[in-house]
Amino acid sequence: MRKNIVRLTLGVLLLALSFPAAAQQPAKIPRIGILNPTSSSFFLPRVEAFRQRLRELGYVEGKNILIEYRYAEGKFERLTDLAAELVQLKVDVIVTAGPGVLAAKKASTTIPIVFGAASDPVGAGIVSSLARPGGNITGLSNIAQDLDGKRLELLKEAFPKVARVASLRQSVRGGNPYLTEMEAAAKALGVKLLPLEVRSLDDFESAFAQAKREGAQALITNSGPLINTQQRQVLDFAAKNRLPAMYHSPEFVEAGGLMSYAPNYADLFRRAADFVDKILKGAKPADLPVEQPARFEFVINLKTAKQIGVTIPPNVLARADKVIK
Repeated sequence: MRKNIVRLTLGVLLLALSFPAAAQQPAKIPRIGILNPTSSSFFLPRVEAFRQRLRELGYVEGKNILIEYRYAEGKFERLTDLAAELVQLKVDVIVTAGPGVLAAKKASTTIPIVFGAASDPVGAGIVSSLARPGGNITGLSNIAQDLDGKRLELLKEAFPKVARVASLRQSVRGGNPYLTEMEAAAKALGVKLLPLEVRSLDDFESAFAQAKREGAQALITNSGPLINTQQRQVLDFAAKNRLPAMYHSPEFVEAGGLMSYAPNYADLFRRAADFVDKILKGAKPADLPVEQPARFEFVINLKTAKQIGVTIPPNVLARADKVIK
């Protein structure tokens, strides 16, 4: 009898001691994986916008949220392994863009995936529809291929005498979705397009040599992480050959390019943080409609115009949303 009382007392004591220990267990800190096909330097403004919005939402990196960064540096064959690494780390959400979306989708059908920029998420089979994505993926579309005609129009308006435009584009499987839009605009404007397709980091030099051989008078770039990775090389080519150029991203103009017409990509990734916040609070990607850009910006760098010896007409300058002097 006495032994039973002692055992019961010890059992009650151990049970009582276990409650404070359980209460002291720290809550699981959410972990976000950022998977990007381009370089860390190019992607930095977008990451900073994403992190800033997270801070506004109450997330402090290292305290109540953790972020794992993975960059392919333009070597897309690495994306599959990098996505697998994030899955192995058991991240709660993967934030990605471009070909990183398909790599993440292949790596997991359960971990929520938010794309900060995707050209045609429905056509690429990433989501079922913009309104009802389905599955574990949602995010923001940059509707990039719909903007190429507008870019060519602005370039021609700024430089009416230009007749031969080199079009630097990233080669993709199954055909290039930008080609039809660009060719239609070129025909209407009386411009001859000189297609320059790049498939890897080694293709840029030969593409530039082709542009020179064919007498390119201007350059226009299409959206693509491979081109983003080689930003400096593209800018140097345009500057060295004094080619007026229209870029697909404002980051190129900030870095010394002449003009761009594009969504505000930093804003897209800022908005991606709201998707992450909703998911961490219990929302399902399948129920979060894909959003489209809220605004587009026409950016002109007058310093670059002076360096390459061109003048931007006043009527074109007046249309710019931002002018770098």
